[in-house]
Amino acid sequence: MHCYSIVAAVATMLAASAACDRIAPENEDDNPLKTVELSSRSSDFVREGKTFTFNYIDRINAESQKDYVISPLSMQFLLGMLLNGAQGATATEISNVLGYGAGETDAVNEYCYSMLTQLPKLDKKTSLSLANAIFVDNGYPLKKAYKSAMAKFYNAEIANLDFRDTGPSTKAINDWCSKNTNGLIPKVIDEVSPDMLAYLLNALYFKSQWKDKFDKAATADEYFTDEVGTKGKVKMMKRYKDCAYGKSEKFQAVRIPYGNGAFSMTVLFPRNGVKVAEICDALAKSNGSILDGLFYTCEVDLWLPKFETKFSINLNDILSEMGMPLSFCGEADFRPMSEYALCLSFVQQDAIIKVDEEGTEAAAISSAGMMKNTSVGPQDSAVFHADHTFLYLITENSTGAVLFAGRYSGK
Repeated sequence: MHCYSIVAAVATMLAASAACDRIAPENEDDNPLKTVELSSRSSDFVREGKTFTFNYIDRINAESQKDYVISPLSMQFLLGMLLNGAQGATATEISNVLGYGAGETDAVNEYCYSMLTQLPKLDKKTSLSLANAIFVDNGYPLKKAYKSAMAKFYNAEIANLDFRDTGPSTKAINDWCSKNTNGLIPKVIDEVSPDMLAYLLNALYFKSQWKDKFDKAATADEYFTDEVGTKGKVKMMKRYKDCAYGKSEKFQAVRIPYGNGAFSMTVLFPRNGVKVAEICDALAKSNGSILDGLFYTCEVDLWLPKFETKFSINLNDILSEMGMPLSFCGEADFRPMSEYALCLSFVQQDAIIKVDEEGTEAAAISSAGMMKNTSVGPQDSAVFHADHTFLYLITENSTGAVLFAGRYSGK
């Protein structure tokens, strides 16, 4: 997580490049390209909220000393659930971090509901699921209006557990995470705490085939160099085909579509001595507009490592620095969630990605612990050899929603 919202700029770029792709999916009539349909209000959220995604990626990239994979979209869902339970300055801070001013809870909810209900239906070759849950300590109820909003907009499962009985409660939460990530993330907490009022979770699971798979026979060991100059060998997938390609002074980029083209992986490969951190910074400062009009279709001699990355990070400091410190202190106001809600004990994200010749499988769990308040209650061809550290994004193309983002350095 060195170098989380929807990126209108990226959406424009990806949609344009999708139109130029010359390779049709198999059984196109049975699996036509679909796009997310948003209200004008949710479309505004897409445009305004793009700030969060690239700021999130930039801060994680700066924080992490190892390869990472994160999910901006998953974190948006978790923050949306928290926003519904906040009021006053606490709600304003969360809303600002998401890219908005005060009073935008309804717009956040509408957007999350649209993504929750539409994303899983876009591509028959892509398995995608979003799930939300809140596990609450017995005897400390959530407010009726909050539970209603969670059910209506987030389809959230709400379950009561006895946090004093730590073994079964811990198992129930971890089992939910494993079930909703197809076993990729079997554990996110070591033990529940009786000091907690509730654990809030979002799970995002993604598995898709490349639109054009890599030939396994072409995969070979090749040298890969990290940002400090260390060389090692990795399994490098290879192909020479039409691909959406573009370049700037700082990087080359390719867009590799999945399934019917509704989702894709965009790889941003540094050039001219540029570091991944510089690309992340440029994306954050421009809200992704540096990608506008970048892509066109040409034949690309593509090399891409076959890799797997696992990552977990506590986000208390990062989210505080992004603008919501009140949520983590005793002055927080989460009373719309429960009379017993005090403040956040932690926010964390656990994620994993596997990339091979067939496609990509990835999952993320965004989780938060709410503490209990007991006092109350153009060119013809190109060469793209990703043989040193690079950044990647997995997006839904019609909105530009960034499902996953990561850095790979051969480790």
